[in-house]
Amino acid sequence: QVQLVESGGGLVQAGGSLRLSCAASGSIFSTKAMGWYRQAPGKQRELVAAITSGGIINYADSVKGRFTISRDNAKNTVYLQMNSLKPEDTAVYYCNAGMVVTTDYYHWGQGNYWGQGTQVTVSS
Repeated sequence: QVQLVESGGGLVQAGGSLRLSCAASGSIFSTKAMGWYRQAPGKQRELVAAITSGGIINYADSVKGRFTISRDNAKNTVYLQMNSLKPEDTAVYYCNAGMVVTTDYYHWGQGNYWGQGTQVTVSS
């Protein structure tokens, strides 16, 4: 049984920063890619950033240069440092585990395990 517990969301002004954390239980963390998705009202869930067990990283174009994903394998935790936040970053952010990544790192597929979601609201 894999459980993901997220923390770190909140309300911040544009230009501010937040750090999300996702603590994972179970053995899946050490062998699989992990990622962060977000879903804004009326929009589809989208991949924000993901990282393989070996540290290969993928970012959505909209967050490149502003967000940083990292993982601490000893703590079974993945982080998302979000800087220079914009109102369009407002969404519920979800941690995802067990992602499937092609060997060329071109396709990053959703895993089967999701966190409960944490709200990030950026005011203008």
